[in-house]
Amino acid sequence: MRYLAALALVLGTSLMGCKKAPPAEPVAEATPAPTATPEPTPEPTPEPVVIDKTAQVMVLCYHRFEDRPKDDLALAPAEFETQMQALKDQGIEVISMDDFLAWRRNEKNIPPKSAIITIDDGYLSGYNVAWPILKKFGYPFTMYVYTDYIKGGPKSGGQSMTWDQLAEMRDAGVDIGSHTVSHSGLNAKKGKTEEQYLEWLRHELADSKKMLEDKLGIRVKSVAYPYGLHNEAVRKAVIDAGYDAGFTVYGQHMSHGADPAMLGRYAVGSTHPEIFKAAIAFKGGGGSGGDAITVIPASATMLTMPMDGEVVADAQPEIKANLATLGELDPKSVTMRLSGLGAVPAQYDAKTKTISYKPTQKLNSDITVIISGTSGGRKVETRWAFKIDPAATPAPAPAAEASPTP
Repeated sequence: MRYLAALALVLGTSLMGCKKAPPAEPVAEATPAPTATPEPTPEPTPEPVVIDKTAQVMVLCYHRFEDRPKDDLALAPAEFETQMQALKDQGIEVISMDDFLAWRRNEKNIPPKSAIITIDDGYLSGYNVAWPILKKFGYPFTMYVYTDYIKGGPKSGGQSMTWDQLAEMRDAGVDIGSHTVSHSGLNAKKGKTEEQYLEWLRHELADSKKMLEDKLGIRVKSVAYPYGLHNEAVRKAVIDAGYDAGFTVYGQHMSHGADPAMLGRYAVGSTHPEIFKAAIAFKGGGGSGGDAITVIPASATMLTMPMDGEVVADAQPEIKANLATLGELDPKSVTMRLSGLGAVPAQYDAKTKTISYKPTQKLNSDITVIISGTSGGRKVETRWAFKIDPAATPAPAPAAEASPTP
């Protein structure tokens, strides 16, 4: 009996040890304290660009480059390289057309004394002579071409660049602008009705722009007027065609607010080295000015009536010139003198920078015109000569002018 009781006690204890313990009550997880979302750091507000509107820009205009220059459209390569070095020596920064236009849009600043280099027409020497020199100095430049002259066109004569060469220049960062379709004087209305003239202007300006853009895949931003000739209709057509700038050949140091359709350039050639000298003579320092009188030949303006060396039949011709090459003239200082007459009561329009005089008496056969004034505190002067011959044949209108001889 004792044995059975002990056995029962052992079995009961064993069964109790195998019984599972009741599950523990789940412990509630602590709710994390909310954390503050950090405020995003605001982007710094860019400082507005303060545009230096006192900076000045001059634009140099070149055409051909050859060892033995035959005319004023050409320049010896050695002289061109000397001029490029002179820019560096005088502390004049060469800027791109894009930088110039951005400055005018108040987007960026340019150096106080800046220069833009342009080469007109599309002569092959611009590609194989001038470009290597400009590469040497690291200077940007703009190539102005007229589409009829590009190789394969009716006016190429085998001396122009090709579309492939223009594309190569484009890929290297050279800016390419329009010099119109045919390189005709854009102010020539002779033989055209007003409607025909405006349509012709549209073709010369808008169609040349479109062809360059289509052929090269670029945006053409500026145009250079052939011979520097323009009028109000031309300037309006330039804006209508979508150009940002139109360039003449009336050299001037330009300010920030210069008229976008009448931007001047100094036409540099072999026979008038003083043009380059005038271009680098920035007011307020720099350059090689300082002469008591700076003489700038009227032929550099390419817009005088009569033209330098011209023979006219009219003994009382209107005498007229655009004086923008002389800089910002004091209107009260401008005078015109004629050989045999002395000072004459010419009218000077400061807005268009044009002086004109209609003689009240017949002039002698050989006439020298001298125009002087004060610009930036220095005396400047230009002069030219023409002849009167009643038997002379009237000069053709600018539209009939031949293309530049390569």
